[in-house]
Amino acid sequence: MDRFGGPARGLEVKSTATDMVSDADREAEGAIAELLAAERPDDALLGEEGAGERGSSGRRWVVDPLDGTTNYLYGFPAWCVSVALEDADGGVAGVVHDPWRGETFRAARGAGADLDGRPIRVRDHGDLATALVATGFGYDPERRAMQAEVLRRVLPRIRDIRRAGAAALDLAWLAAGRLDGYYERGLNPWDWAAGSLIVTEAGGWVEPLAGEPFGLVAGGPRLVGPLRELVES
Repeated sequence: MDRFGGPARGLEVKSTATDMVSDADREAEGAIAELLAAERPDDALLGEEGAGERGSSGRRWVVDPLDGTTNYLYGFPAWCVSVALEDADGGVAGVVHDPWRGETFRAARGAGADLDGRPIRVRDHGDLATALVATGFGYDPERRAMQAEVLRRVLPRIRDIRRAGAAALDLAWLAAGRLDGYYERGLNPWDWAAGSLIVTEAGGWVEPLAGEPFGLVAGGPRLVGPLRELVES
């Protein structure tokens, strides 16, 4: 938050010229990695910016220290921190923290999901034609062109599209009833590990999209099937 809206430090690009990383990303990941090393030294760690530990406990932390870096660097208030814990059976715990709004979305396996301590539930919306759906786009131009074709097919069939630019935040907002559905391809584990558990513990469904690259669709139980069929068609 101290750096938000100010000049970027240590700015570099990763996969493409539009895929950016800054010192804010690196230092946030470093702070999380340091805390986990002290509290859970036997657990594995996978971080977007390169933090990694193999571990011996059978558990792994999956960390996106700043999801929505482009938004952050532009001063656009849609970014978050995403931290998830996994074991052999999948997600154990997940947290998506939105520093700008002071909101923390949390879930634990079998214990439900909450927003700042208040239980949250997905919207039980089954009508695709009136569904508000979020999505995101990749950095590679060819992938973006394919995503545009999918969007051209999807948009006339739903209420509208929202594109915040942070997958973890999209999933958290879906869990809190601020969206009806979500889909996206080209995701990495740190993009969805925490958010997907928050959605399922809030009563929603998360399903993989067929084909490559990896993608998923999420929403209430009645909406996921029709939305997946529309996106995959």
